[in-house]
Amino acid sequence: MITDPWFYTLAIPAVLLVGLSKSGFGGGIALVGVPLMALAVSPIKAAAILLPILIVMDLIGLAAYRREFHRRAIIILVPAAVIGIGIGWMAASIVSEAMVRLIVGLIALAFTLDHWLGQHTGKTRRPPGRIAGYFWGTVGGFTSFISHAGSAPLQMYLLPQRLSPVLYAGTSVVFFAAVNALKVIPYFALGLFSAENLATSLMLIPFAAIAMFVGIWLVRHIPAEPFYRIAYILVFVVALKLVWDGASSILS
Repeated sequence: MITDPWFYTLAIPAVLLVGLSKSGFGGGIALVGVPLMALAVSPIKAAAILLPILIVMDLIGLAAYRREFHRRAIIILVPAAVIGIGIGWMAASIVSEAMVRLIVGLIALAFTLDHWLGQHTGKTRRPPGRIAGYFWGTVGGFTSFISHAGSAPLQMYLLPQRLSPVLYAGTSVVFFAAVNALKVIPYFALGLFSAENLATSLMLIPFAAIAMFVGIWLVRHIPAEPFYRIAYILVFVVALKLVWDGASSILS
């Protein structure tokens, strides 16, 4: 188990933020989990420590939302995510995390700006269809495999559909439960589940559970309009963070 106090100073807030996001409340803030922990350990080690924690969060989320998710979206998104995970596995040694962060950040930034500008001009948009679901599901599987950064692609498909907060949260939980379960085999194959990493994950799991239960309560008690305003703002903030981190790493 990692014993460095600096690591836990960063890892505990990271896990709490990821837990809020995994509950369906915090939107894209799960994206900051690996980058925040990567200030103390390597990004690959941070991702390996987070995966068992994410799976425990998934189990809590499935218990809470097992009957409340958009079935058609899951049927479209999960098979596409399998393709994205496969691409991520093959590209793990080729594509840098910095490039993934920059690409995801730019896409998410364009997504939120388009939403806000569209509201300002009064334009109406049709909800994304099946092709968009295949695309964003693939991108979500890929970015989730590389750095657990699948939230923004998923939101780009789900948010324009204006699902109820509970249905939105449940769909997100079911999607990532499937994706994270599928990531276990390639993570094992890459040798990422060391005894030290697993013991560290076990130490952080209680913080994940606390954040999940708080987030589930918030989702069920916040009306739809404030929920979506918060979600879009969080995606925008995380997008700026990803663009900054990715560009800084590439240019340094």
